[in-house]
Amino acid sequence: MAVIERVGVTVFTTVARSVVDGHGHRHPGPPREVKEALLEITDSDGAKGYCLGQPETLRESMIQAHVRPVLTGQDGLERERLWHALARRQRGAHGHLTDRLLSTVDQALWDLAGRRLGLPVWKLLGGARSVVPAYASTMCGDDIPGGLATLSDYASFAKDLVARGYRGIKLHTWMPPMRHGVELDIKACAAVRDAVGPDVALMLDSNHWYSRTEALRLGRALDELNFAWYEEPMEEASVQSYRWLADQLATPILGPETSWGKHMARAEWIAAGACDILRVGVVGSGGIIPALKAVHTAESFGMGCEIHGNGSGALAVIGATLCGEWYERGLLHPHSDYDAPPPHLRSIIDPLDDSGNVTLPCRPGLGDDLDVDHIAAHTVATW
Repeated sequence: MAVIERVGVTVFTTVARSVVDGHGHRHPGPPREVKEALLEITDSDGAKGYCLGQPETLRESMIQAHVRPVLTGQDGLERERLWHALARRQRGAHGHLTDRLLSTVDQALWDLAGRRLGLPVWKLLGGARSVVPAYASTMCGDDIPGGLATLSDYASFAKDLVARGYRGIKLHTWMPPMRHGVELDIKACAAVRDAVGPDVALMLDSNHWYSRTEALRLGRALDELNFAWYEEPMEEASVQSYRWLADQLATPILGPETSWGKHMARAEWIAAGACDILRVGVVGSGGIIPALKAVHTAESFGMGCEIHGNGSGALAVIGATLCGEWYERGLLHPHSDYDAPPPHLRSIIDPLDDSGNVTLPCRPGLGDDLDVDHIAAHTVATW
């Protein structure tokens, strides 16, 4: 039996073409050097599993104190047991052992399994479908000329997205620190619906801190515009606020996205009647294992479950199940070339075909096309 011999992190420089504002929202920007990290798990047969992450997530102190003690000497194929062992350490780690770290480790273990067995992870997980429709997920509103600064900007960009093949578009409207408000959101949604017509699925991910009355006013406008779902208009810690909102709208409520608690929190949202479509992310909710648990919980209640975010982990879960309809492709912007891979990747994981679909990767493991030569040449730290 092969056992895990080494857990290592490589920090390297690469190039980003976007910036993040003080509220965590991404916008296009000039090329700039940034640091990323690669987690590498190696077993005694020499098989390796990888997952990209952020240096602040894969901190040396957390790897040394928690990840190595749990993984070293263990069978890397026993992912469920290892996930639970690591998750239980979160209680004593005072919030430093984050769900994002747990997710990175979990994804690397799945990548290891896929590479060992010569199969893509989505097939190991269930292999439900090899092609999925993608919706275009826009960046937030901004004040960039020709960007997403005006109602006409949103409308013209939506037309362009439909011309590329997308059959669904999710709007991220203006959020702090930009100007924002319910009436502006309503006008943007109406402008896009007018631009693309009735047959394109539209979704809204609005300002996350509206009051109940503001969220209701916006939701009733979405009812009139026939939106496919309404996402995170209020603080998600207030589950009863979402139950109150869902009870009054025809537009399905999608959630939760950011609520802490992995699949358990999502079961609570279902039980409370706080959503009509469940939401879970691989990166933010602790990995592939809890995301699958959430999907299967939703399925048991006859409810859809949409996977938050893009990337190989999200594609693996979507390809393994039939509970959700879409893959979230983005974030997209008129001034941003999503299809250009960063230097540390030889190609993107999710090229879009003319029909608006993404084909699941056929490479063993998660399928990320890592440029190991770039990473080696631009390494700045290892631990």
